Amino acid sequence: MIHQHLTQKQQVRILPQQIQLLNLFHLNTLELEHRIEQEIEENPLLEETKNDENLSKDEKEVVQDFADWEEFGYDDIPDYKVEYANYFSGEDIPERPLVQMADFRQQLKEQCRLLLLGEQDFTRACYIIDSLNESGMLEQSLSTLAEDMSFKFGEWIEGPALEGVLKTIQSLDPPGVGARDIRECLLLQLERMNTAQPDVAAALKLIKDHYTDLKNRQLEKVRESLRLDEDEFRIVLELVASLQLQPINVRLEEPVAKNYIIPDFIITVEGDNIEVALARQRSASLHINHAWMETVKSQCAKKDKAAEQYMKSKLQAAEWFVSAIQQRESTMLKIMKTIVKWQYDFFKEGDHLLLKPMILKNIAQEIGVDISTVSRITSNKYAATPFGNILLKDLFSEGMPNVEGEVISNRIIQFALEEAIAAEDKKTPFTDHQLVVVLARKGYKIARRTVAKYRELLRIPTAQMRALWR
Repeated sequence: MIHQHLTQKQQVRILPQQIQLLNLFHLNTLELEHRIEQEIEENPLLEETKNDENLSKDEKEVVQDFADWEEFGYDDIPDYKVEYANYFSGEDIPERPLVQMADFRQQLKEQCRLLLLGEQDFTRACYIIDSLNESGMLEQSLSTLAEDMSFKFGEWIEGPALEGVLKTIQSLDPPGVGARDIRECLLLQLERMNTAQPDVAAALKLIKDHYTDLKNRQLEKVRESLRLDEDEFRIVLELVASLQLQPINVRLEEPVAKNYIIPDFIITVEGDNIEVALARQRSASLHINHAWMETVKSQCAKKDKAAEQYMKSKLQAAEWFVSAIQQRESTMLKIMKTIVKWQYDFFKEGDHLLLKPMILKNIAQEIGVDISTVSRITSNKYAATPFGNILLKDLFSEGMPNVEGEVISNRIIQFALEEAIAAEDKKTPFTDHQLVVVLARKGYKIARRTVAKYRELLRIPTAQMRALWR
């Protein structure tokens, strides 16, 4: 039988525009620039005003007065400036000379010259260097290279005769150059390190004897073969992971790109006042194109349904985008001002020991927004302060009570742990149990497992490994 039931239920639905707004909150300065450029390209009604566009042609081009031959022929301008300008326009004049970057093969040949090799060995070394691929590795076998060299130089060369020359090339910088596979590249890098250290020696044995098991991820079998505990084996794996799989990752003839931090906020301290501002405010430069607004009205008058619907959708999207950028910037300022108010002593002095316990919930409750909003606003964003750029996520930390009952940030305990380990006897370092006692004397009463947790977060090895390294 068919039955009808009347039920009531509540549902929370998130509109697509709300999801897009949350995604805008998560973007940093560079990602927001890309998002705005993409929106301007897709939406003809959205327009950006730039500072250079406000200048008129009369302001950009200054008309010179008439100069006759007497003024032109006997002026004080040197001839080389006039001749140089004949070859370059004012906009295309290079600001600085172009730097010619040397190829890594040329640098390897220069290093070979410093080794004072014989003429025959130097010629063979140059041939092998020219045979390296773009990553600095040798893909051909020595027997194949020997045959090619024999045809080129008109003399028979055996493959084993090139072993010594290849070893010489592998001793050059960068470490790992001339390796024939990844395993040999890793070994060449490890051999340059201090092999007396236990982690380096264990890593060498790992790559030499258990490389196949490592590739097959048989980690437990490898650890038992090396007779290492879990902490020691993890340190060895971290060392191997830090090595380069290819000796040349970026070609030296190309300029190496540097990573710069572009802050999202600028914090200035003047006396007892701390001012917070956005590094770049974009909402003021975005507006609706009025010419296209008139086009929308004209299309509506012509009653062209398709064009009218298209224009209305683009107009609504442009208005929403400008409003979303404004809401994003206002929310960012509210959250950052609240963070500065909460961490006033830290921003005034710049001392990490003045950090107070602060979690996302504290800021969200004080502003009246959701915790996820605070998380998105503070994610992957930096603030420029008088004492350097800081990551906003580093300001949030849990609180722990000390001996006096005062709640302090766990970052302070981590700094105290670092100072205690730095001041320990290098021959007999503190164990985790001893560190508990040392921190208790400073007023921080925490458990041993908490000390081990903070020590791992700070990437500090165990006492046994610190004793072996030192």
